[in-house]
Amino acid sequence: MMEIKRWLHKLTFSEKSIAPLIVFRILFGIMMFFSTLRFILKGWVYDLYIEPTYFFSYLGFDWVKPFDLYGTSLLFGLLLLSTIFIALGLFYRISAIVFFICFTYIELIDKTNYLNHYYFISLIAFLLMFLPANKECSLDAYFGFTAKQKKVQAWTINILKFQMGVVYVFAGISKINYAWLFEAQPLRNWLKHQTDLPIIGELMQYEFTAYLFSWGGALFDLFIVFILINNRFRVYGYALVILFHGLTAAMFPIGVFPYVMIVSTLIFFSPNFHENIIAWIQRRIVNKSQNTSKSEIKTPVKNKRVTGALLGIYIFIQLLLPVRYLAYPGDLFWTEQGYRFSWRVMLIEKAGYAQFFIHHPENGMKKRIDNKEYLTPQQEKMMSTQPDMILQFAHHLRDEYSDTLIIEPNGAKIKIKEPKVTAEVYVSLFNKGSRLFIDPKVNLSKIDRGFHHKDWILRNEK
Repeated sequence: MMEIKRWLHKLTFSEKSIAPLIVFRILFGIMMFFSTLRFILKGWVYDLYIEPTYFFSYLGFDWVKPFDLYGTSLLFGLLLLSTIFIALGLFYRISAIVFFICFTYIELIDKTNYLNHYYFISLIAFLLMFLPANKECSLDAYFGFTAKQKKVQAWTINILKFQMGVVYVFAGISKINYAWLFEAQPLRNWLKHQTDLPIIGELMQYEFTAYLFSWGGALFDLFIVFILINNRFRVYGYALVILFHGLTAAMFPIGVFPYVMIVSTLIFFSPNFHENIIAWIQRRIVNKSQNTSKSEIKTPVKNKRVTGALLGIYIFIQLLLPVRYLAYPGDLFWTEQGYRFSWRVMLIEKAGYAQFFIHHPENGMKKRIDNKEYLTPQQEKMMSTQPDMILQFAHHLRDEYSDTLIIEPNGAKIKIKEPKVTAEVYVSLFNKGSRLFIDPKVNLSKIDRGFHHKDWILRNEK
């Protein structure tokens, strides 16, 4: 028992060099600056947050609404400015809070745009709000806005390593499934379109390559963290990180995620490595004489207990969310219940077609809905394969057609007070042919949104 306590104390409250935390802050700020700038310059702000007339909100966050053009521009302007301040360490605590709020708010507007690496960035931003990452090599320290420190409690660095570990290990565990390992899906389908790649393009046409990448990807995710924490093999592990993420960046349009992971993984390197980086920055950018403090931290016992409890809660949540899918019956890839926020990166290939109908509850007449009148092509594509979005859109149609008068082409007038909404949805998983996805007879307008099992999803009869 005493050994466990010593081990936990070493991981949490022993004193460590602040250098890894400082380098992480600087690189994170720089990466987020270029990522945000890229998002703006490509016109995605307008395409994703101004042009749509309807947004798929997250359950419990229906109060998160999009702004108009000026409000959205201000939101992204604050986001971009906060990344600069984080990198410079200027008004760091406020900047980290602003970045977290702005970035997370943007991502909560529409679940159509959900990506694992956006979720990862929100989590890192959340953690940075509580970390003393401006105590060295920052404008806050230079101007005396904060006391300088050479040492920090170990948890401030290890919590970032833990978060990286969660991403990799759960991504690896999720690849231990029949489709990925024994059918090389979906890579078998995707790699056939990568034959124009330089040098390795010709290899993409062979099934062997798909199996090699599938098994290699699973082994990489499962073991890379354990390689990186080993002093002897860390350099080789980081070379694998660069190779793995470099290949994914070249082959798949997944944005800045590979580069964010390459940069973030540097947190596993030794304090000496990061101290050399800081020394290089100080020699070229700041006056080294301004950063010679050797202050030490002294944390009261009561703060340790509170900190330990909060760390335990955070760690528990991060370990629980990826496995919550076990509470639902059925094929996870088919139902996607518990799929989001579980680090399942590029594991499925689904395509769907969804047709909605508004029914008069008394005479049985129905109206076919043109999805394009309400949704962008990207929204319709994502909605057509995800049950919670199908249900949410059905509720939107219910609200749109409540207490309305419909005039048919033949001149008939239909008064609808409480419409019935049904849908015919066909989905193809791993390009194996379309199958009926949900019960077309179910009145979706009467089904409550929630985390309960969606028993109106039909089984995937293979």
